[in-house]
Amino acid sequence: MPKILLVADARVVLDELRSVVDDGEAEIFELRTGEAVRAFAESESPDLVIADSQIQNMGGFAICSDLKLEESGGRADHVPVIVLLDRRADVFLARRCRAEGFLVKPIDPIRLRRAVDAVLAGGAYADESYKPPTVAVR
Repeated sequence: MPKILLVADARVVLDELRSVVDDGEAEIFELRTGEAVRAFAESESPDLVIADSQIQNMGGFAICSDLKLEESGGRADHVPVIVLLDRRADVFLARRCRAEGFLVKPIDPIRLRRAVDAVLAGGAYADESYKPPTVAVR
């Protein structure tokens, strides 16, 4: 039974995330502040963190960076992170903080489920739905 931590300061975002990831086979936890994530990760060892990019003063990018820095310093175990992005331009930040997955809001339940499944299986997920189309030039 995987442990999944949902992090957002908006109740509506937490409810939307829970409705997708709570399939009865996962243990779901919620936090409303980014500052509490590291302590939670140390005590509960979640299998996945899903964090909104905009959370008061410590959003998804900072949460992800903090967890990755603790891991690289040997002070914490690996915790995969999916970050919910507000806009396509934030993909750069998601990659920079080494998130295992990212999705551009609004949240699409099918893409979120695919992201969760991919990251829990040890892979990664890059939301390509908002990627500009390429046009062949002849």
